[in-house]
Amino acid sequence: MAKEGMSGDPEFARRRDAARDRLDELFGARGGDRDDRTSWFEAVYETAEGDAAAVPWADLAPKDALVEWLENNPGKGASALDVGCGLGDNAEALAAVGYDTTAFDLSEMAVEWAGQRFPGSSVHYTAADLFSPPPDWIGAFDLVHECYTVQALHGELRAASYAALAQLVKPGGQLLVLTRSRPEEAEADGPPWPLSPSELAGFERVGLTLSERTAYDVHKGERVIPHIRAVYEKPV
Repeated sequence: MAKEGMSGDPEFARRRDAARDRLDELFGARGGDRDDRTSWFEAVYETAEGDAAAVPWADLAPKDALVEWLENNPGKGASALDVGCGLGDNAEALAAVGYDTTAFDLSEMAVEWAGQRFPGSSVHYTAADLFSPPPDWIGAFDLVHECYTVQALHGELRAASYAALAQLVKPGGQLLVLTRSRPEEAEADGPPWPLSPSELAGFERVGLTLSERTAYDVHKGERVIPHIRAVYEKPV
């Protein structure tokens, strides 16, 4: 079980709840096409005005499930890509254990914010789109870390995300996924839209092999939120 980041700070939590209510009213908050969701993600950072509490997924600390996994999987110079890096905490955790880390976000403002938080970092932060990445990223990374990106997508975008992520993994490399989860029969009322077992299997349908699956809970105040940490390998 985990209690992540600043979620235990009552004032931070109060500001986050207020921001969540405001963000839910913005265009594109409840889904839509690629342009709709892009506009919403950009609006999140633009309206935050420097307050991380106004960014729903920013806890100002790396995810506990990632830190735990990294304890047994140091980088030793291997290449890593942090998908949807936000304010940079997960990317910094990857770099701290020896990964040569690239981190990207759709929002240029998020990338700039991360750079300001971690001046002099070894992480290469850049703005990019998961669905049209730089050509030299294809099949280039020993480890691709995906935390909460797929669960923020819906419909056709979610369906396309499995192959988009898998193509970034080097043959013999790994995809590490952290996501909220739900039983197959449970309705998903998002965002975020937690992944069901059949949706997680989407990574196997695009050619990856499941090598690890760990269920865990995250505590957010009084809420207990089921999660999955899954590792997939790309065949050589």
